[in-house]
Amino acid sequence: MPEASPRVVVTGLGAVTPVGGTAAETRAALLAGRSGIVALEDDWAQALPVRMAGRVSVDVASLLSTPEYKRMDRCGHLALIAAREAWAQAGRPQADPERLAVVIGSGYGGLDTTLEQNRTLDASGPRRVSPHTLTRIMTNAPAAWVSIDVGAKGGARTPVSACASGAEAISQAADMIRAGAADVVIAGGVDSCVNGLIISGFAQIRALSTRNQDPQSASRPFDRDRDGFVLAEGAAVLVLEREDHARARGAEILGVVAGSAVTSDAVDIVAADPAMQRRVMEKAIAAAGLAAGDIGLVHAHATSTPVGDRLEAEAIKAVLGNQVPVTSTKSLTGHLLGGAGALGAVVLIQALKTGSVPGTGNLDAPDDGIDLNLLRGTVEGRPGRAGLANAFGFGGHSTALVITES
Repeated sequence: MPEASPRVVVTGLGAVTPVGGTAAETRAALLAGRSGIVALEDDWAQALPVRMAGRVSVDVASLLSTPEYKRMDRCGHLALIAAREAWAQAGRPQADPERLAVVIGSGYGGLDTTLEQNRTLDASGPRRVSPHTLTRIMTNAPAAWVSIDVGAKGGARTPVSACASGAEAISQAADMIRAGAADVVIAGGVDSCVNGLIISGFAQIRALSTRNQDPQSASRPFDRDRDGFVLAEGAAVLVLEREDHARARGAEILGVVAGSAVTSDAVDIVAADPAMQRRVMEKAIAAAGLAAGDIGLVHAHATSTPVGDRLEAEAIKAVLGNQVPVTSTKSLTGHLLGGAGALGAVVLIQALKTGSVPGTGNLDAPDDGIDLNLLRGTVEGRPGRAGLANAFGFGGHSTALVITES
């Protein structure tokens, strides 16, 4: 008989989000129902149709060396800070460098640097363009910097699958360990593009909320008055490890990536295919060796768009029924784009381990067409041994992660 694949365990968590500078701070804020959505006071934002976003509040420069700060885009800053937190919690595991890998997904990479340096070029000419421009704008830069930081020589990969990037990174990392290609993988997602171009682009397709007068109530997943998502920045990172490797060194096991699945709709560049949303959940549950009835909690992708939330709700109900508890913390953090799926995994792991589940904020009146067991406030009491985290992105990218208790 073939040898069974090793279990993939989680030994470290890190996060930098609009509600907290660490994974623990983020969890505390979510459980307290604190929003990180703020009005944009920048001059460049005042003429925009949307003037709010979720911004990381920590002083990034104070957490990095001066050379690190200057050589990286903000996207790289956030990924490195979150990765260092996760790596420290994991106990900085000793591993053969060629069996230590990094997978950090991003939807847009160093877009802020691209815009900034293009303005410099136009205003001051080519000699004023930073020599760090190219290495700052590379979408693979966050993964590369993290690999340099820990000495990982087993690969530094970058899934670019829009808002599914972070979740797909975790799925790829788990696959690497199961296939015997790595013992330890640092995996997650990041994006930082709170700028006029991205806000204007999303506003033009009517994807963003326009509740500028009340930013903290703007993100309303599943609520009947939702009118779009709120753009945010941030990073979330996990340390994944082969179970026997983690137990041999006495590491605390926070959870298990029991199964995952990645699909593509192959239908439309923007519109989602609900059939494939159902299929990716079914495949992830089957990959975990579980049945639908084993899932006790869902962290939904649910961004707060009128169409997107309803399609996902229908898919969840078709696969899991309407009794399993469902939450979406984008109501408080906003939408981290490439970092969103990884943050959903962090939230799910914390909930399964502690038994405290943050509910969906701003859910005053659930949409009549959404028939799910939606969590509003924080719920105490273990949601079961297994949970599901969804992540969907433009281009028809879908990823589902099944996390279980250790």
